[in-house]
Amino acid sequence: MTNVAEQLVAQLNEAGVRRIYGIVGDSLNPVVDAIRRTGGSAKGGIDWIHVRHEEAAAFAAAADAQLTGELVACAGSCGPGNLHLINGLYDANRSGAPVIAIASHIPSSQIGQGYFQETHPDRIFTECSVYSEMISTPTQAPRVVAAAIRHAVTAPGVAVITLPGDIADEEATAQAPRYVPVQRGVVTPSAETVRKLADAINSADKVALFVGAGIAGEHDAVVELADLVGAPVGHSLRGKEHIQYDNPYDVGMTGLLGYGAAADGMEDADLLLMLGTDFPYDQFLPDVTTAQVDRDASVIGRRTSVDIPVHGDVGATLRMLIPLVQRKKNRKFLEKTLKRHDKLMNNAVGAYTRKVEKFTPIHPEYAASVLDEVAADNAVFTADTGMCNVWSARYINPLGSRRIIGSFLHGSMANALPHAIGAQFADRGRQVISMSGDGGLGMLLGELLTVAAYNLPVNVVVFNNSTLGMVKLEMLVDKLPDFGVDVPAVNYAAVAQALGFKAIRVEDPADLEAAYRAAFEHNGPALVDIVTDPLALSIPPKITSSQVFGFATAMSKIVLNGGAGEAVSMARSNLRNFPR
Repeated sequence: MTNVAEQLVAQLNEAGVRRIYGIVGDSLNPVVDAIRRTGGSAKGGIDWIHVRHEEAAAFAAAADAQLTGELVACAGSCGPGNLHLINGLYDANRSGAPVIAIASHIPSSQIGQGYFQETHPDRIFTECSVYSEMISTPTQAPRVVAAAIRHAVTAPGVAVITLPGDIADEEATAQAPRYVPVQRGVVTPSAETVRKLADAINSADKVALFVGAGIAGEHDAVVELADLVGAPVGHSLRGKEHIQYDNPYDVGMTGLLGYGAAADGMEDADLLLMLGTDFPYDQFLPDVTTAQVDRDASVIGRRTSVDIPVHGDVGATLRMLIPLVQRKKNRKFLEKTLKRHDKLMNNAVGAYTRKVEKFTPIHPEYAASVLDEVAADNAVFTADTGMCNVWSARYINPLGSRRIIGSFLHGSMANALPHAIGAQFADRGRQVISMSGDGGLGMLLGELLTVAAYNLPVNVVVFNNSTLGMVKLEMLVDKLPDFGVDVPAVNYAAVAQALGFKAIRVEDPADLEAAYRAAFEHNGPALVDIVTDPLALSIPPKITSSQVFGFATAMSKIVLNGGAGEAVSMARSNLRNFPR
């Protein structure tokens, strides 16, 4: 007899699922037992990856799916178990990761009766998924599973299957439909729209490009267009890994985490061409004539006024557009923006990476710069939200062969370590580096146990400043003295060593390179605990008068409250980081 749980697992296996991340328990037991009987991936089945918190299971599945492009699953038991999945599922869904979540449920006869651990997963997960449905009968089960798989793969995004434990153990009564992969089609814009865009480009004196993750795989076409029209190319955080490398027209990133001359180039342009980006911060988008190209028509114009909307894949659009574009002879706008970018990179972003070998506490910018130099050319970086996002954005070079994964749209803390776990399971032979803040690491610290249990060669680099640096900056910009952001110092190297990691604590910047190399050469889990300057804060590339006023006002309040020494130290730590 085949039960519903076995049928579900067989359908996932046929659809290419090789790993399910989660924690076993009560109503989920039939599903976990069905996974056990597949024999694991070594025998063509599915591996059960036991994490320490279901939130980590969802984050790990998200990173695994983003790296492989394959369907990955996570699971949680009824009530509190599957509720823990929700934060990681929000991240996965907003990142477009093809993830199946199995939310086991209380006995079907008890639903709606206030039973022990009762929740309603089919309702709860609706907002963080592209599909969420409860299986009510064995006959219905295979069709729901098939629909969930189709939605997760083709959207792509999260599909949630709610399965009561008693139904999971019942005999399967309907045949499962055969899984046939569906390739996503190409969205091609109309010739009339492309001609209108070409005319606008040809008539504009100064064109700037702003690109996002939607240009993935189209690096060369974007650079070709930039060369034709003499356009500086700025990018979003998610677009960085797809366009920054081998790009002589790169002028950095805009936004609070940004760097370089992207903001200047966009504001000074006659025409801004947004390619494959739904950049959320409208305050950083200029009031200029704008064209936007996106395969999702619903996002066009929701951030800024768009004069030329183009519904289409970036690649298909550029292949139609480039033959219609005239080469611009005047390169003054491009040259001016590149010169500005070079100055900002040397005076601001590069400020902390020179002559700081003796500065303690260690400047985090320097730690990130050395990390970039020592890491493998095909390394996968996962970055915690907050200051680690800033340092990875500004100092890690993607090279066209590296990957940078973070909670870039959901903005959750504590994502780097579980993302690294999923990335390492996706490829045990690839170097994976978790750029963890001490705040983020502390939230899901138990996942170090998962790394140790599976002897994963994950490299955890901890930027340990004993403070929530991004929140500190937010308070200062809002004219508030920082409060509630500092925590007692923790020796994370000692914690990791107790768990069996190769652990190194670095307090002298001169020891950074050797520490990184020792960790990366170790065949197993490694952690480098870097004591960094808690007063080194991210300064955006485009500082407004209100931001300066807020920072200055907050500093004045710190002084008036008796914190003159802290104010002076903060000024010293950040003075060179102001763009000029």
